[in-house]
Amino acid sequence: MEEPLVNVEFIKSSNRFIARIQSELGGMREYSSSSFEEVLEQVVIDLQEEFESY
Repeated sequence: MEEPLVNVEFIKSSNRFIARIQSELGGMREYSSSSFEEVLEQVVIDLQEEFESY
């Protein structure tokens, strides 16, 4: 049986990139930066830390 673990959404708004993450373990959180690479790095670090304890 499949069970979604996390929902990740990337949005570009004017000159900003926004990442929204929602999971049962970490709840809803949002990251924002003018650099897509920076937002992506924040998402990766967040998810790595969250799932190390999973």
